[in-house]
Amino acid sequence: MKALPIVGEWGVGSGPPRSAPELRVAPDGTTPHSPRLATLVRAALLADVPGLEALQAPYVATGDLLPRSNYDLCRHIKEWVVVAEPADGAIVGCGALKIYSGELAEVAGLAVRRDRQGVGLGRALLEALLTQARDHGLARVFALTRKPEFFLRLGFVPAEKEQFPEKVWADCARCPRQNCCDEIAVALRL
Repeated sequence: MKALPIVGEWGVGSGPPRSAPELRVAPDGTTPHSPRLATLVRAALLADVPGLEALQAPYVATGDLLPRSNYDLCRHIKEWVVVAEPADGAIVGCGALKIYSGELAEVAGLAVRRDRQGVGLGRALLEALLTQARDHGLARVFALTRKPEFFLRLGFVPAEKEQFPEKVWADCARCPRQNCCDEIAVALRL
């Protein structure tokens, strides 16, 4: 497996070079490019499942993330990447790349702990997942989200859910919110 980018490595992956992201200072005085921010995006391990559950719980409660069982997280652990605190290993960010075909994947479960938002962790997670998608030779990724602004700022464009029948067939039919879904589809061509 190819090494995942360290937080703060912007412009990772193929495509035209990007300008440096806006630097924001976290409460602990670090920025995404600060050497003091020694957080690492890495592949998730089975030992991370309790941390994934704890991180996702408040977002599941607000409806921003769909619930995932312990069984589902364990079964699909290879789809997940995490950001862990170097000092104690606490999971402060996560995301998954769910592959539907040789052409299409979904960015799912993207979350950053509230007290660590705004310093580039979400962007680093997304870039790691997009790097994986490119490495797999995928042509397109999409996300269903209640926070489309984040994805739109990073190059995604609005899309229609009906463009992704693989998702609708695999997941939406079983979703508890299928008849009252308020998620917005966004997509990115790689």
